[in-house]
This record gives sequence, structure tokens and C-alpha cells, in this order.
Amino acid sequence: MFTGIIEVLGKLVKTEKEGDNVHFTFTAPFTHELKIDQSVAHNGVCLTVVEVDNEAYTVTAIAETLSKTNLGNLAVGDVVNLERCMLANGRFDGHIVQGHVDTTGVCKEVITTDGSWEFVFEHDGSQSTVQKGSITVNGVSLTVVQSEEKLFSVCIIPYTYEHTNFKKIKVGDKVNLEFDIIGKYVAQMMKRG
Repeated sequence: MFTGIIEVLGKLVKTEKEGDNVHFTFTAPFTHELKIDQSVAHNGVCLTVVEVDNEAYTVTAIAETLSKTNLGNLAVGDVVNLERCMLANGRFDGHIVQGHVDTTGVCKEVITTDGSWEFVFEHDGSQSTVQKGSITVNGVSLTVVQSEEKLFSVCIIPYTYEHTNFKKIKVGDKVNLEFDIIGKYVAQMMKRG
């Protein structure tokens, strides 16, 4: 389980295809603390560490993960938001994040305001957002500002902008979306009615 509070940015240094799988090798400031079998969220996608080698570590994404996330679009040199799984004795600063991406969204607009940014994203409508509810975008726990059937926006403060890959997101870019787990359970119960 994660909270959506990004620890660091990781840099992709190598990709290797093996069948339908892709092995991604990243460098990150906390690599020396990682262990094989540990879960780390990469742009909100929970992946298992399969190798640690000095300053680099490797994770593997299967075809299902590559088809439902933006990880398949990564190129060597790209940066991703990283979060290790939550410690049982840690503070719960974000919201409940599973690391299971529901769908991707596309950035439709970036509005620069006086001191912050509003990002507008479009998605397939398979899930829904609520105004002032929680959403995870590329692994970042955020509050929904505007909410429509297939569109929502979030506001980004300067700290988040500088310490996540939001500073790299531009109109047309694909992002990973994980909708609020409580909202998903409520929607499922309502359907069963």
C-alpha cells in the first residue's frame, strides 16, 4: 500500500525486452536501501524489485501493465515519480493508494496561475471523480478541483511541481490514473444495488 506522497524522482537508464515483458532499470537516491522483492510505485504503478546493482535497480512490467499504463512510453533518460510502500508506523499523509492503475488519462490543458498550476486531464469515463475527492496522477495523491464525466482538474503547488515529474507533463502527454479506492467500492455497491 502507498500514500501518493512521492519520495524521489528516478531516472530510467536501461530497458530490456524479454518476450512480452520489459525490464526497466532505474537509478534513484534510495537504491542502496532497496531489497529484492520490495514493492516500489513507479508513476503510481506497483512493481517488484528483481535486481539491485550498486546505484541501479531493476523491475519488470508484464504486457498487461504495459498496455494499461504509461510505462511502455518511457525512454532512457525519462524520470518517474517513486514511492516505496508505506511503513506500518508511518504517517498517512496522502490517501489510500494501491499502486494498481485503473486507466490512463491525457493532459488537455495546463493553466499557469499566480504561483501554481492547474492541470486538466481527460480519461475514458470508466471511473469517476468527485469535486474535492482524491485522485492519483502518476502516483501523486491530489485533490480534484473540477470534476466532469470524463474530465477533471487538479492544482499543483510549487513544491509538488518541482519534486515530481509534473514539471515535465505537457498537453497531449499520457498519465497514469488511480481513482479513489473508497469511491470505487461505493460505485460497485451502488451498481449491485
